[in-house]
Amino acid sequence: QNRTCSFLSGEVEFTVSLALAGISLGVVVREYASLSHLYKQYFGFPGEILMRMLKLVILPLIISSMITGVAALDSEVSGKIGLRAVVYYFSTTIIAVVLGIILVMTIKPGVSQTAEHIDRAGTPPNVTTVDTLLDLLRNMFPENLVQACFQQVRRPHILLFWPTFDSGACHRNITKDYKIVGTYSDGINVLGLIVFCVAFGLVIGKMGEKGRILLDFFDALNEATMKLVQIIMCYMPVGILFLIAAKIIEVEDWEIFRKMGLYMVTVLSGLAIHATVCLPLIFFVIVRKNPYTFTLGMAQALVTALMISSSSATLPVTFRCAEENNCIDKRITRFVLPVGATINMDGTALYEAVAAIFIAQLNDYALDVGQIVTISITATVASIGAAGVPNAGLVTMVIVLTAVGLPASDVTLIVAVDWLLDRFRTMINVLGDAYGAGIVQKLSKRELERMDLTSDMDVANPFALEAALDDEECEKKSYVNGGFTVDKTDAISFTETSQF
Repeated sequence: QNRTCSFLSGEVEFTVSLALAGISLGVVVREYASLSHLYKQYFGFPGEILMRMLKLVILPLIISSMITGVAALDSEVSGKIGLRAVVYYFSTTIIAVVLGIILVMTIKPGVSQTAEHIDRAGTPPNVTTVDTLLDLLRNMFPENLVQACFQQVRRPHILLFWPTFDSGACHRNITKDYKIVGTYSDGINVLGLIVFCVAFGLVIGKMGEKGRILLDFFDALNEATMKLVQIIMCYMPVGILFLIAAKIIEVEDWEIFRKMGLYMVTVLSGLAIHATVCLPLIFFVIVRKNPYTFTLGMAQALVTALMISSSSATLPVTFRCAEENNCIDKRITRFVLPVGATINMDGTALYEAVAAIFIAQLNDYALDVGQIVTISITATVASIGAAGVPNAGLVTMVIVLTAVGLPASDVTLIVAVDWLLDRFRTMINVLGDAYGAGIVQKLSKRELERMDLTSDMDVANPFALEAALDDEECEKKSYVNGGFTVDKTDAISFTETSQF
């Protein structure tokens, strides 16, 4: 245990040193070298390579981990584990939303200024609430599995056309109608792949020996992918250093941070409280272990999430930290972490609730209790639909604003600082996923132990005498009171009673 603690302490010190070195390098280059846009891209190239490496292993990692994780569990156990994970995800997301609302209503960052005093950046995403929710369902069931590996359904385009009637008459009747045309955008459809892999894993688990060859294949694929992750981790220090430095150089307007300072303080305070109080308290109450030691074990994944701002791209590092540093069962991580990286977005939900009320305060728009409840519900649902990629929260932010009658165009008020806040909320999302894996493992301890016993009996049962028994004579094996017994046959029976 002391060796583990010292290793984690050294890892944290190293990652923090890398972050500080990256900031220092970025400040020095920004101050003493005037780089063109092209040379800024050249400077950030080592960091870009790290991003590409991590994205490279997302697809094989999600597919192999989900299929092997679900297939290793029977349908009853996987259902219980899945239910516990979903209950945890919804509970922590609701807590994050409520915390954000309490802070923004207390601090009131938008009361002291107006929207006219803040510069707008970018253009608001053209989305509607209904289309976004329908796209969430469409992506859950992709029509082409190969296409889902590199594209996902995007909000359908609405085309206008005017059919003409009574062409021979002097006055023609012209009727405006709509035609919805679905389109696709680049990016892995993680949600659709997860739904397919869960179903496929359950089927393989039910096939018995016939499905063994597929299970062995995906298990080997998972192990090979994790070996690749270990190789990528060797390059990660260089990549993180240049990722931070390049982002410091790219920022052009630092004045916006002064104008939006109170808003940023509100969001960051909420994220900090959720990460250091709410999540650790839930973990301690259920698991009864030191949550901060657990957090130290996830340090490398948290720093990676902070730098690359993508919970999906951080997933390979999250797997490694959870399994190697915090010793979480692979059957749990393979099942819980990919789902968490897709639907568990505590930081995004908190940010959207704070941003919506902040924009309402800027517009001097008084919110009643019903509208605040609406914000909490829509922020929770919208965060689930948010993709695990940078700036995905801006798209779902429009849903929250529209739900309470706020102008969707005002999302451009927070775009200028979103790149920074997005990094911190992604870090909280990853931490919440990791805590969830630890909690689900604790709650599923009995099921996992029962599966271990069953596995041990299948591998070696000295009392079964399987060579002397036909399949029809020995239909069922069970574990009774500390020993082994073979049911429906008088061939052998062995039990062990307690001495107490």
